[in-house]
Amino acid sequence: MKTTFDQLAARQPQLFSAADIRVDKAQLEAMAEIVGAIEMVLALPAFRAEVLARAPESARWPVVARSVFMGYDFHLTPAGPKLIEINTNAGGGLLNAYLLAAHGHADEAATFVAEILEMFRAEWRLERGDAPLTRIAIVDEAPAGQFLAPEFELFRDLFAANGIDAVIADPADFVRDGQRLLHDGQPIDLVYNRLTDFYLEGEPCRAIRALFQAGGVVLTPHPAAHATHADKRHLMLLSDADKLAALGIDAATQRILLAGVPRTIAVDPAQAETLWAERKRWFFKPPTGFGSRAAYRGDKLTKRVFEDILAGHYIAQEIAPPSEHEVIVNGEAQTMKADFRCFVYDGHIQCVAARLYQGQTTNFRTPGGGFAPVFAA
Repeated sequence: MKTTFDQLAARQPQLFSAADIRVDKAQLEAMAEIVGAIEMVLALPAFRAEVLARAPESARWPVVARSVFMGYDFHLTPAGPKLIEINTNAGGGLLNAYLLAAHGHADEAATFVAEILEMFRAEWRLERGDAPLTRIAIVDEAPAGQFLAPEFELFRDLFAANGIDAVIADPADFVRDGQRLLHDGQPIDLVYNRLTDFYLEGEPCRAIRALFQAGGVVLTPHPAAHATHADKRHLMLLSDADKLAALGIDAATQRILLAGVPRTIAVDPAQAETLWAERKRWFFKPPTGFGSRAAYRGDKLTKRVFEDILAGHYIAQEIAPPSEHEVIVNGEAQTMKADFRCFVYDGHIQCVAARLYQGQTTNFRTPGGGFAPVFAA
């Protein structure tokens, strides 16, 4: 890889904490159990059929790729890990491989990097069999200005070092040429999708959308994965015993889910008075939001914001407070909150990383905060 960890840390010092986090092995095993149980439920044909029927059109186009970098985000509590949300195109995976190496765990870092590379090749094989994978586009809007832009460069370096040409591009940089997606006149085989236009609905995505619909390019993560995994309304199903039973979920799996997914409900304007009175127990989120945007802790709400929530088809999730960790910053002890991101592919946890912060939500602005490697205690 051409870019070094020191170069990354110098460019984006808020990305990385100097701390490492020790977690009881039982907590790590419990996270894996919860991920496995959720993956089983979300793969059920009845669930998928219902979800995709109401999803945007692009989520219903045929696809067999599994989607790279699912992000399962947890808080660790005295009662065990609690799932906060699931994200597609979770950022930071390759950054955390570098972080593991910087903390002296070169073998673990190399294993994770190898899994990342194989994951992209597996996505390609699922869609194209034994055809050669020659060119990948890493795509986001105005990629050079993105907070995680250094990671795009790491991916480009990784692909190039392994015989796969790669470019970093804005979605508007592509054109359609029959059944080919072109960038600077060269065909693209696979798009590594870092966009937050999850269903390719915006005008800049027109060429990618058309070729994806026609089967002319492999896209990962893809719209169907977002519909089946990242819609936060799924948390209502995963935390509801009656709904799980109606789907035929066995008792053991139900126990895992009900212990690991905080109760989540739809915000019903008819229950406004009760929700306001009990607001301190809830975290309010838009069902299709990402990156903590427009999400609010109930104890921080104003009446005006609450009125917007009532009109916005929100969900409310019982608050599971994050764990706190002592971190040395400039020679002084600081207390940081942490959430824990499991990078997941095909139901398998590839890496667990902590995100350390102070304030209401993860922010990558706290001095001494940022990504931190996680090791079993």
